[in-house]
Amino acid sequence: MGFFSKLLGGSEDESANIWHSINSDDDIRQAIENSYQNPVAIFKHSTRCFISKTVLQNFEAEIKSYQGDAEFYLLDLLKYRQISNKIAEDFGVTHQSPQLIVIKDGKVVNHASHNNISISLVP
Repeated sequence: MGFFSKLLGGSEDESANIWHSINSDDDIRQAIENSYQNPVAIFKHSTRCFISKTVLQNFEAEIKSYQGDAEFYLLDLLKYRQISNKIAEDFGVTHQSPQLIVIKDGKVVNHASHNNISISLVP
């Protein structure tokens, strides 16, 4: 924890509490299954890209005011490119990075990339 975080009482990684990680095909299956109870938002993130990091930080700031029941999933597409490709293929959404894909009842209801990513896309 950094000096200012300690001083101000924040945690080093408060955003970690927002996200479920996608590390396997089973994680994707679980997310799709969960989409029948609550909307699921999958953020595909390139950990080496400054734009992706900035968009992710902006989206995390928006999530703080979100009042819905959605579950948020984060995919490191550099580590798990195969899974990212599978999501694109299975849902018919062209791969982009950063990208937000919103799933409800097993189907894509919204998707966006780059600066078009917004919490307003999540029901």
